[in-house]
Amino acid sequence: MIKISILYPNTGKFDMDYYLNIHMPRSIELLSTGPGYRGVSVERGLGGTAPNSAPSHVAMCHYLFDTTDDFLAAFLPNAAELQGDMPNYTGIEPIIQFSEVVISR
Repeated sequence: MIKISILYPNTGKFDMDYYLNIHMPRSIELLSTGPGYRGVSVERGLGGTAPNSAPSHVAMCHYLFDTTDDFLAAFLPNAAELQGDMPNYTGIEPIIQFSEVVISR
């Protein structure tokens, strides 16, 4: 299984309401119909390691697919729409990482 993580560093404005209520439902609608889709989770950063410190990331989104090719088959036809919506919730440049899930319980 492959995890695609989209990490938004805490370096600028992020409209969490728009992201959760408009962007993510559309993203899920588009990508969940793809082959090998296994799920998605979204996290809101609350704090860092020191008490009362800011989180390193304001938000994180993690998609699970069987393979990288499955994710790309779902994402690429919808990339223009999904990436074009980003200015509506942030100007932060996300960090994207593909990972192999080696333990999941």
